[in-house]
Amino acid sequence: MTAKPTGLEQGRRVVVKIGSALLVDTDDGTIHRRWLESLGADIARCQGRGQSVLIVSSGAVAVGRRHLGIAGGELRLEEKQAAAAIGMVRLAHAYHETLAQHGLTVAQVLVTLEDTENRRRYLNARNTLETLLRLGAVPLINENDTVATDEIRFGDNDRLGARVAAMVSADILVLLSDVDGMYTSDPRRDPGATLIPEITRITPEIEAMAGRAHPGAGSGGMVTKLAAAKAALAAGCRMVIADGKPCHPLQRIEDGAPCTWFLPTATPRTARKLWIAGSLKPAGVITVDEGALGALENGKSLLPVGVIAVEGDFQRGDAVIVKGPDGAEVARGLIAYSAADAGRIKGHKSREIERLLGYRGRDEMIHRDDLVLDEGFLSP
Repeated sequence: MTAKPTGLEQGRRVVVKIGSALLVDTDDGTIHRRWLESLGADIARCQGRGQSVLIVSSGAVAVGRRHLGIAGGELRLEEKQAAAAIGMVRLAHAYHETLAQHGLTVAQVLVTLEDTENRRRYLNARNTLETLLRLGAVPLINENDTVATDEIRFGDNDRLGARVAAMVSADILVLLSDVDGMYTSDPRRDPGATLIPEITRITPEIEAMAGRAHPGAGSGGMVTKLAAAKAALAAGCRMVIADGKPCHPLQRIEDGAPCTWFLPTATPRTARKLWIAGSLKPAGVITVDEGALGALENGKSLLPVGVIAVEGDFQRGDAVIVKGPDGAEVARGLIAYSAADAGRIKGHKSREIERLLGYRGRDEMIHRDDLVLDEGFLSP
């Protein structure tokens, strides 16, 4: 039986974005504990069946401003940063208490837009998140409002959720909001507006249907959700907009509650491979021996022992060309070491890396998930 393309239970890795209005009372800044506990039960159920869940949570400023006595009215940037510094502590504690009831560990991760656009910071964040997920923790992610300026801000957590989903190659991005999906027009103003259950392409007509952000604790509207959808679809990630106000919002999506699914044409793995193969300019060349060629053809990673030459001036995470001993290009990939370090460990076994470099890096020069083989190399 073929899995439903819109089944939340089918995702291997799920990012859940939670809006401020769902989590925090906009009048007094208190956390909706009963709702959070129901979400915790949903997340525990997902983790229990083998799914990994990441949380992108709004609400820090809404919680923190109450404790600073600055409730009501628009805040200046420095006031938002101060409120976020206080609010995130309380939010993280609430998530910790809630998920601990199910034996789950919460890990707080703060990022800025710059962290996802600077290659080295991106890799550091990705590696940290991958390690947390591998160890079974639930990352709790928010924008680092305490240090972010307007120039390096996401501005809303819808787009942050999409960046995180792309970063970890998530299958599904869930935007829990105060609306149950994308409508043909604003349902608050047009009684004849109808819900669109599935969208496969974000056309100008679809964009014209999006309205402006509504006032309240949140900063996003349907426009920002469409921007998030574009980023998610480009990464091969399905996205769903659903009403998060009732308790057990993830369970409700699984049970068929009204929502809008955005469906990509590629999987996260395929989208990442296409990005590596065609969107990145190579910064160097790695030449490998015959043994490494056979390993690559069998779907293995590239180990230092199979590398016979390193050319170029590249840093960890840059794209490089992989050539065979005859000089023909056989693959492209993201290198795990700088050119200098790659030159030092080429031809050596992975267990020797720490001795040669003075630190313990990855066993692979290029991991198979970061490697795209040339079609000609695979042809019979």
